[in-house]
Amino acid sequence: MSEMNVNQVLAQMRAMSLEAGGAQSQENSGNNDFALLLKKSIDSVNDTQQAAGKMAVAFEAGDTNVSLAEVMIASQKASVSFQAMLQVRNKLVEAYKDVMNMPM
Repeated sequence: MSEMNVNQVLAQMRAMSLEAGGAQSQENSGNNDFALLLKKSIDSVNDTQQAAGKMAVAFEAGDTNVSLAEVMIASQKASVSFQAMLQVRNKLVEAYKDVMNMPM
């Protein structure tokens, strides 16, 4: 099995952090369409889940290039991104309900 590279994981975390910060600054500029931004986020979560699934299947099949630690990290990334997306959806539904309950 390959050894997990901690520096690579840290670099990925830093890149994701910078990407998230960049997404916030673009949102504030008002140039992005909300629907497009939401679709990109959902696609990103889907890609993360697909990659984690493929990695798990490769590990189960006995691929020596995939370690258990890498599979667990990919699985946790997918889980965290899905939970974050779920919370955003819950907030959007709550905001929609609040708007619909406003008197005209």
